[in-house]
Amino acid sequence: MALTTQPESASPCQTCGACCAHYRVSFYWQEAVQHGLEESMLVQVSPWQVCFKGTEQKPVRCVNLEGEIGSCVSCRIYEKRTTPCRSVEVGDDKCLQARKAHGLGAMT
Repeated sequence: MALTTQPESASPCQTCGACCAHYRVSFYWQEAVQHGLEESMLVQVSPWQVCFKGTEQKPVRCVNLEGEIGSCVSCRIYEKRTTPCRSVEVGDDKCLQARKAHGLGAMT
């Protein structure tokens, strides 16, 4: 039988993913090199900036996001995520704004 709930130790982000489908994730191109990110997941947005594919368009959805927003999600490159990804914290203004845009309530 398949497990349908997240373990207690799971991050609340694993049942959300709203920020990954709300913001453009752009960063200095050298950060992509430092993290060993594949060029195929990036889009050049300026001579110095790249962003993750899917975050440069509407509707926004990062190429690295797997799963259903508000249910069960994960990031394909979680250990290699970039500065903009690390800057959003559970329950902060960016988190709450993204959740609201997706019809999700505040984190409990």
